[in-house]
Amino acid sequence: MTDDSIRRARSSALGRRGWLALLTLCGATFMTGLDYSVVTVALPEIGRDLGFASTGSLQWVATACLLPTASLLPLFGRVSDIVGRRRLFTLGVVLFGGLSLAAALATGPALLIAARAGQGASAAMITPTAIALMTAAFPEGPRRTRALGVNGAVLSLGFVLGTLGGGVITSGLSWRWTMLLLAAISVLVLLGTTTLPRGTGTRETARLDVPGAVLASIGLFALVYGISTGADAGWASPPTLGSLSLAALSLSAFLLAERRHPAPLIPLGLLNRPTVKWSGLVGFVTLGMCGGTTVLLSLYMQDVLGYSALATGAGFLAEGIAALVAGVLAARLIAVLGKARAMSLGLAVQGIGTGAMVLLPVEGGLPLLLATSGAMGFGHVLTVVSFITTMTSGLRDDEQGTAGGLSQLPQFLGGIGTAGLAAIITARTDALSSATDPVLATLGGLHAATFVAGLLCLTATALPLLLRATPLDPTAAASSSGTERAPL
Repeated sequence: MTDDSIRRARSSALGRRGWLALLTLCGATFMTGLDYSVVTVALPEIGRDLGFASTGSLQWVATACLLPTASLLPLFGRVSDIVGRRRLFTLGVVLFGGLSLAAALATGPALLIAARAGQGASAAMITPTAIALMTAAFPEGPRRTRALGVNGAVLSLGFVLGTLGGGVITSGLSWRWTMLLLAAISVLVLLGTTTLPRGTGTRETARLDVPGAVLASIGLFALVYGISTGADAGWASPPTLGSLSLAALSLSAFLLAERRHPAPLIPLGLLNRPTVKWSGLVGFVTLGMCGGTTVLLSLYMQDVLGYSALATGAGFLAEGIAALVAGVLAARLIAVLGKARAMSLGLAVQGIGTGAMVLLPVEGGLPLLLATSGAMGFGHVLTVVSFITTMTSGLRDDEQGTAGGLSQLPQFLGGIGTAGLAAIITARTDALSSATDPVLATLGGLHAATFVAGLLCLTATALPLLLRATPLDPTAAASSSGTERAPL
């Protein structure tokens, strides 16, 4: 081992206390990732047990959690900079655990949906503060990148294990045990908060931008609601058009209000910084295309190959394992390639894996399914770690909470990608249905959608070049002087 490699290994070592803090923060990330996927698998039994009136109303079990998380992320990201990140993180974990227990004990649809909405609001406290605590606890450079890599791998593991474990728990026990599991994990995370350094993050004395918070929350709520319900209600239906119009008006008003407020919720200078703007767009592409393609793969395995729900969950294991490997290797790849090249490489691998799904056959083809989904998972996590590392680099300490919220927004706005791919598969399937049988028509639609998803990822590999062509903001550079930096 050379002297340079020894120094790099030491600089990326997290240390015992660092690992304890990272495990706590990753435990919270795992918990929120598990929440979304484990409930999706349990929806049919929840509907039967609690007597939901229709499939449409049952979808609110998932949507009621998603909407407050997406709409409140910017607010709680900013609040964490004001009241203290460790404090807000701990409050979020306590609320999440209590509301998970309430969901497990729900006796009817209204109580369950209310508890799920509360879980979503508390997840909005946890998600940005976990990233902000991580970036504050680990200095910019190899250690931070390694921590974010582990976090990205754990988040992917939560989604995959939720899909697989949700089927096992629901089949062997009851859907209520999925909520009890979340409550138990929250207790472990709460115990782990004692390992978080008390000095991470400075607290500001600035007042909260209430108009900006209201406009941003309404705009994001309306946007995610319109995207989530548009496919079922119809994209041209009055509720969908009204919701999307409200989103456009509210977010436009938000940008105008931020220009005038002395302490804006999201400073426009931060939002316009190249590392935030372009890496955020990369995050939107990778999360939208991976999330949408994962839905397509579930449809392929169940409607084309005839897999059971449990077998479908097992079919995502290659994606999960590859994502874990990417999370472990991300810090090394970023150290060698730089953040911009690592983003481009991740998008290229994700695009090739996704595009190659046009070769998936009508029967058999398990090796190809595992290979393509594995490539997609590897490239996706490498891209996610690279874009979050880039977005949170070169910032003042009092900007990390806001940046943490911004870095998580693409995860929820990625539903736009899912809706777009769903529209493609629907249109192509309808076009083929008159000339072939339903299974082949569905497969043709899947092929068209995965081709588009792969092409978008490959096209987006050019976005990180804009980062390399743009010099770092001088204010950001001054604020981060003396810290370790991975090259762009």
